[in-house]
Amino acid sequence: MPRKVIKLDDGIIRREIRDFILANFLPREKAATLGDTDLLFESGIIDSAGAMTLIAHIEKRFGLRIPDEELFPENFATIKKTVAYISVRLNGSKTKKPREIRP
Repeated sequence: MPRKVIKLDDGIIRREIRDFILANFLPREKAATLGDTDLLFESGIIDSAGAMTLIAHIEKRFGLRIPDEELFPENFATIKKTVAYISVRLNGSKTKKPREIRP
């Protein structure tokens, strides 16, 4: 049986990142308490070890390899910025067709 193909749009990416952060860094919090523009590092939600956990998850889940020269806190400072970074890496630009992956 062929595997199902999922198109990754920003909404899917956002849900994946939000769910991962809530499960791994804010396990007792409700989703509504984490906004897309909340500062993940400055607010203490994610520390340096947590940043590496997040990066490893992004690389594994989305099939990316994030080069060292792009490992800046600014790229991952908020959920919104993280989603934008992943989307550009997956799709090139906002005007291109979303990349397809097989789960």
